Amino acid sequence: MRRKLTVFDAVNVLLMLLVMIVTVYPFVYMIAVSFSDQVSVMKGSVYLWPKGFNTDMYRIVLTDPRIWNGYLNTVLYTVVGTTVSLSLTSMAAYALSKKKMLFHGPITVLIVVTMFFGGGMIPTFLVVKAVGLVDTFWAMIVPGAISAWYLIMMRTFFAGLPQELEEAGKIDGLNDVGLFVRIALPLSKAVLATIGLFYAVGIWNNFYTALIYLRNPDLVPLQVILRNIVLAGQTNLDGSFTLGKDQQIVEESLKYATILVGTLPILLTYPFLQKYFVKGVTVGSLKG
Repeated sequence: MRRKLTVFDAVNVLLMLLVMIVTVYPFVYMIAVSFSDQVSVMKGSVYLWPKGFNTDMYRIVLTDPRIWNGYLNTVLYTVVGTTVSLSLTSMAAYALSKKKMLFHGPITVLIVVTMFFGGGMIPTFLVVKAVGLVDTFWAMIVPGAISAWYLIMMRTFFAGLPQELEEAGKIDGLNDVGLFVRIALPLSKAVLATIGLFYAVGIWNNFYTALIYLRNPDLVPLQVILRNIVLAGQTNLDGSFTLGKDQQIVEESLKYATILVGTLPILLTYPFLQKYFVKGVTVGSLKG
C-alpha cells in the first residue's frame, strides 16, 4: 500500500529543501564567482552560473608555493593529529568504561570538569611553552589531542559492549590490552570513524592554534594562509598580485577560489564515512 502524504510530510520536505538550499547555495555562488571573469564579478552580475568562464584565479592559487606548503603541513597535521587523538581517546575511553579501574569515579569527574572550566589562553600558552612545544610540529597536535566530550562519548559506547565477549576473550587468555585490540576496536568501527572525522575536520580547520604557537612560516597550515588571503585580499607578501602587466586580480574571486581549494579535500572525505556517521553519532548517547 502506498503511504498517504500528510501535512507533516509536506512541511518536513519543504523545510529540508530550504535547509539544503541555504547550505548549498554559498558553495554554488563561490564556484560561480571563482570561475567568472573580472568584469562580471565587479558588476555583481554573478549568481548561480559563471559568466565569462576562466580559470585564472585557480592558476594563481595553485601556483603559489605557500599554498602547497600549507597543504602539506595541514595534511600532516590532520593525519598525525587524528591518529594520535583517536588512539589516546579510545584507550582512555576503554579504561574508563571499566568501573573496576582504580580511581574510576574521581578521574571521570575531573575529565567532565574540563568540559565546563578551562585555564584560559595565557596559562595554556605558558604550559605549552614550558614543555618546549612552541614553534614545533607538535604544537598543533599535543595541546588539543583529547576532547573530553568525545572521550565520554566513546566511553559510553565501550561500556555498552556485551560482557560475554570479554569473558570469552579472557577464557582464551587475552589480557586487557588484548581485549581492547582484538575485541573492542573491531566492534567500534562506526564510533571510531565518526569521532575520527570530527577530529580530522577540527584539525583541518584549525588556524587559531597556529596563530598562537607557531612563528616559523614553514610550519604554518593552509588555514592561516587562507585567513590572511581572505582578510587581506592578497597572495604575495608585499600585497600585490597581477595576472599580467595591466591586469589586476579581483579580490572576491581570489578569496573564493582559495577557500574552495582549501575546503575541497576535507569535503571529499564525508562520502566515504557517511555509512558510519549516523550510527556513530547516536550510539554513544544511548546509555549514560
